[in-house]
Amino acid sequence: MKDIEFKLNSTDIHPNSEIKGTITVSYPGRYDGVVINTQILDSNEHITYKSYNGKTISNNVARLFINKDVMIDDKAEFTAVIKFEPTQEYEVKFRASIIEQHKEIESQIIFAKYSN
Repeated sequence: MKDIEFKLNSTDIHPNSEIKGTITVSYPGRYDGVVINTQILDSNEHITYKSYNGKTISNNVARLFINKDVMIDDKAEFTAVIKFEPTQEYEVKFRASIIEQHKEIESQIIFAKYSN
């Protein structure tokens, strides 16, 4: 088993639809938390993270760090949304990484598509 397991509820994303993801860490060493970076390829648009582990995020964040202290059983769940109206189909790259002392230990990448 990998040290990080990352899943999305769907890899077919539409405007204003809720994106749900789950990250499970089985890294045996100490780590500070996980970070999720998302890039909408060929676009200047951003994703907005709305919540993690049931806690609402009040400000718009395009990069989400989840501290290990709030990850019950080394698991994190998050919600996000992409709001702009696409004029074409875009590829969206999600990268979840385990972070230890400002260094990336391991990561997993998921590609999704964003369209109307």
